[in-house]
Amino acid sequence: MSVGTWRGLGTLVVLVAFCALVLWAYSGKRRSQFDEAALLPFADEPQPVVRSPQP
Repeated sequence: MSVGTWRGLGTLVVLVAFCALVLWAYSGKRRSQFDEAALLPFADEPQPVVRSPQP
């Protein structure tokens, strides 16, 4: 097998892996997990302190 054949096979493997990753990322059953993960940057924000009025 020549170097060109190996490069072609490597390209094919990478293409198949890319297509599998795209299908995994856009599958409907992952939507709820991705929606939850999208809110993670806001999870560490401190809650506002509500003080009751002093009598």
